[in-house]
Amino acid sequence: MTQKTNAQWRLRERPTGMVEEKHFERVEEPVGTPGEGEFLVRNLYLAFEPAMRGWLNDVKSYVPPVGLGEVMRASGVGEVIESNNERFPVGSLISGMVGWQQYTIDDGSMGPMGAIRPLPPGSDPVLALGALGGTGMTAYFGMMDIGKPKKGDVVLVSGAAGATGSVAGQIARIQGAAKVVGIAGGQRKCDWLVKEAGFDAAIDYKSDDLKARLRAECPNGVDLFFDNVGGEILDVVLLNMAQGGRIVLCGGISQYNDEELPPGPRNYMQLVIRRCTMQGFILIDHLARAGEALRDLSAWIEEGKLVQAVDVQQGFDNAPKTFLRLFSGANLGKQLLQIAEPTTEA
Repeated sequence: MTQKTNAQWRLRERPTGMVEEKHFERVEEPVGTPGEGEFLVRNLYLAFEPAMRGWLNDVKSYVPPVGLGEVMRASGVGEVIESNNERFPVGSLISGMVGWQQYTIDDGSMGPMGAIRPLPPGSDPVLALGALGGTGMTAYFGMMDIGKPKKGDVVLVSGAAGATGSVAGQIARIQGAAKVVGIAGGQRKCDWLVKEAGFDAAIDYKSDDLKARLRAECPNGVDLFFDNVGGEILDVVLLNMAQGGRIVLCGGISQYNDEELPPGPRNYMQLVIRRCTMQGFILIDHLARAGEALRDLSAWIEEGKLVQAVDVQQGFDNAPKTFLRLFSGANLGKQLLQIAEPTTEA
């Protein structure tokens, strides 16, 4: 029997400024054999999120950086094809940090970003990596625990057509917000937010006058701002916050590829003037309550209250190209890459 080969994308060099395909290298090695308590996974889908760019920098953060020569870190869904672990029988689906590779060997123990977990029978891999995955849970805890939306709130979300922002805005609507406004890039994304995701309005930062549209859509100010972008958009919104408003810092994709970080928000004194609060958070601090998030998110999906957009690219060799789509704004919703079809053949 011919030994299987595991293709991998490894970090070749650390990017300075914009990440490029040249920063990764494709290698192949034999697929290993699972040891005691381990299982072998054939990866089916890889997921991409902007935070992955930060993992490439050799700086202290909430998780160690990806090491040079290491497989690029990424979450995914795969199928168990060999197993010495009764929790992960052959044919079952798993979700967790599998990396940019075709096969993964694991034992299900807790890692720095959680454990690979078995998925319930019949799970949809796309949902498991989107609204019912890390991005959905990030939106849930960021909105519910940090933002605490209340009935009557005017809620604003930047990066609103992304995987996290789109779910966050819908959660605010479900919780009784009086108005939910999204900021996104391009008419296609803005149309989806209003027509499919139930946002009350969408502002196209590429073509609209952001300051004027914010004043028009939120004449009494923004009660809750869920920020995925940072930079100039955050600065503009600071001038449009309501008295006692709350700002949730989820991400700052506008600055992830900057060679030199720009000065901080010029308008930060508005936090004092308007008595606002601004707080950041990281999902890993909330993973102990993942069951609560998944229960509520699943119920909202089943009730038709929550929808997700997904961009699925194809082919393992396109992993770096797919990652770069996040920074060109090409994707609408969750960015995924399908690299294999499910099979129970070892």
